[in-house]
Amino acid sequence: MKAVLVSVVALFMSLALLVSGSAMLGTLIALRLDMENVPELLLGVVMAFYSGGFVLGAIYGVNVIRKVGHIRAFAVFAALACATTLAHPLFISVPAWALMRLLVGFCLAGLMTVTESWINDRATNESRGKLLGIYTINFYFASAVGQMLVGFGSPMEFVAYSVVAMLIVLSLVPLALTQSLIPTAPSTTESMGWSRLLKMAPAGTTGALASGVALGGFAAMAPVYALKAGLDVTLVARYMGFSVLCAVLLQWPAGWLSDRWGRLPVLTVLLFSGALAALGTALLGGASLYAMFLFSGALYALATGMYPVSVALTNDQLPNDQLVAACAGMLRTYGVGTMVGPLVGAAMMGIFGHAALFVFIGLALLLSGIAVQYLFRASDEVPLEDQGEYVSVGPVTTPVLMELDPRNEEFEEHHPGEPAEWDLADKLEMLVIDPEQIEPLPEQEEEAAAGAEDGPPDEGR
Repeated sequence: MKAVLVSVVALFMSLALLVSGSAMLGTLIALRLDMENVPELLLGVVMAFYSGGFVLGAIYGVNVIRKVGHIRAFAVFAALACATTLAHPLFISVPAWALMRLLVGFCLAGLMTVTESWINDRATNESRGKLLGIYTINFYFASAVGQMLVGFGSPMEFVAYSVVAMLIVLSLVPLALTQSLIPTAPSTTESMGWSRLLKMAPAGTTGALASGVALGGFAAMAPVYALKAGLDVTLVARYMGFSVLCAVLLQWPAGWLSDRWGRLPVLTVLLFSGALAALGTALLGGASLYAMFLFSGALYALATGMYPVSVALTNDQLPNDQLVAACAGMLRTYGVGTMVGPLVGAAMMGIFGHAALFVFIGLALLLSGIAVQYLFRASDEVPLEDQGEYVSVGPVTTPVLMELDPRNEEFEEHHPGEPAEWDLADKLEMLVIDPEQIEPLPEQEEEAAAGAEDGPPDEGR
């Protein structure tokens, strides 16, 4: 296990830099657009484009990796994301920023696919559960750090975007210096269609969608809410960072409770509690800074707990060999939620005021809780003795990482010492042969021997 962890340290460092830069950029853009007096609805549209780009990148980014290899693909995605980030202050335009958010989302999904496939290739059957847990914790801490960094600059200045670009381009360094074997090219992950997911596991699908709506709406529009509530940029950064850190606190308790109470009751409690936390933010957040931090942190933590419980509930209702396809479908469902959240939340803010964001999130979670409790309980509740293993997984990932899930029975372990399929660059390097290491053919040896018997050539001829 120790050797496996050592081999992926560089990959986790690259991932942390990427996630920090992405989180920082999202909050910067939301604040900058609000300071530019962009209407809330258009602001929500711009923020939703990132989620659309991420979903597309998770689906099609694999093709780039298979064509040019992991390191080249990583360099391409990082260069595009870095250049796009630096272009934001140069083109203050809603259509331009929407397209740039789409491109950054696509590139971030591609970058995460590279790192996740590398981590997946280094895993063993004994280590993959721990690696998945470390991945989740690493993601949330890196995201919180990115949010905190917003407070050290102004969204109106070029410096803040330069910091984001630096974080993204620096993520190349740990990965480029890693001495681990280059992994096999990731295969296209089959995704279970929404109609089948809804038919087989309606409660789990509803939970994943509700989690996406809450987290997507919060990540995109909560900085604007806090700014309109009177917080300065430094406090907005602390507010967002604190909320993200709260997500780590509920990961283990949610799994522990679902193993003892059952997946569906815990999912129901998370949905109703999240609705109360959202409504508490809407009613009390404007009057008390402590209430804003407390209720918002609780909302973010509860929303992040909904996704792994929903995945566990869905897995209990499907054969284990369909886990990866089901998780890919759940990720896309979550992605749709992250697009709906900013769009509807921003529209509500534009009509009813900034607190309406949390009213919308609260109503979405409340309706989802009612559906899970009263519409799907009879068909989706699984007895405790029939439940499978609970695994804490984060929703902001790509289907490649789902192969690492300990519940995946089709996981193929990489054997140490067995070289993986080389990238194109390595294949070309293998063709470069040292002339001194070439063994002469038999006829060449005979010619050399005959030449030696004749003696050295006459220099006077």
